[in-house]
Amino acid sequence: MKYLIAGLGNIGPEYKNTRHNIGFQILDALAGASNIVYNDKRYGFVAEYKFKGRTFILLKPTTFMNLSGRAVNYWLQKEKIPLEKMLVIVDDIALPFGTLRVKAKGSPGGHNGLKNISDILGTNNYPRLRFGIGDDFHKGFQVDYVLSDWSREEQKELSEKIDTCIEIIKSFGTIGTERTMNFFNKKK
Repeated sequence: MKYLIAGLGNIGPEYKNTRHNIGFQILDALAGASNIVYNDKRYGFVAEYKFKGRTFILLKPTTFMNLSGRAVNYWLQKEKIPLEKMLVIVDDIALPFGTLRVKAKGSPGGHNGLKNISDILGTNNYPRLRFGIGDDFHKGFQVDYVLSDWSREEQKELSEKIDTCIEIIKSFGTIGTERTMNFFNKKK
């Protein structure tokens, strides 16, 4: 069984440790812990992770956040992966920092990466993992906030939250979206 795990972010060193790049950070942590490397392929950096008889195609789109749909659609088609076996990982300002929410479907919620994916796929019916980054910014400074680095306080908790996200990815592939939602969405 194949799964596409798309961690959204922006390429370039200036974005590496920003809140908006949590999707990249989670996939980098998974690859690092598993001793797998990414290859620069069409529309993204791609790695293959194997776990319990499943193959996870890890995708970090190189199309920039707001055009992620092109990369996601290409790799879904290339690997012949159905939508329900794709998990998109994004930051979410509507959730307090570190809050993790798995959803089977839903609106983009103002997230331009999800909006582009939904527009290109023609549907909002695909699983996603939302990583809460909080909304600690003044009105009109949302872009500056999401593109800024994690605070010292956030960095202290970040690796634990990323480890939980890796467990969510494994759970998604082994027990499915619904059971993963039931288990992880109840955790604090």
